[in-house]
Amino acid sequence: MIQKKTVVTMEGLKRLEEELEDLKINKRKEISEKIKVALSFGDLSENSEYDEAKNEQGIVEARIAELEALLKNVTLVDESELSTEAVNIGSRVKIKDSASGMEMTVQIVGSTEANPMTGKISDESPLGRALIGRSVGDIAEYEAPIGAKNVEIMEILR
Repeated sequence: MIQKKTVVTMEGLKRLEEELEDLKINKRKEISEKIKVALSFGDLSENSEYDEAKNEQGIVEARIAELEALLKNVTLVDESELSTEAVNIGSRVKIKDSASGMEMTVQIVGSTEANPMTGKISDESPLGRALIGRSVGDIAEYEAPIGAKNVEIMEILR
């Protein structure tokens, strides 16, 4: 299976590395303790605490494997080299909704960093795809859940 490249900003890389470290150091130890306590209860055939702890262990180990695979295939966006001529991953973009006139600033990030509530829009989202490669003054059209939308690119920042 070919692993796709994971595009992240320095902030996103740091967050992924911190999560991996926390899972390996803290969460593994916490689950190990839960398993020890559950084993002390005896009969495993009817031991729901043991089953729950083993289940949690499986989820944590799967997340650790997922994070390790992501980090092996990471492409870091050097924000200091970003162009303000065209939108790219890492760019902060001030946009204006053509219908409402509302302005907002979003940052285009890789899918692992996306968080629309904080203005971080995935490059794979409809809005992200519409903005990539565009310049100041361009109108980007995209399909939103409420229908077709247009935004004007007001400014591209690093």
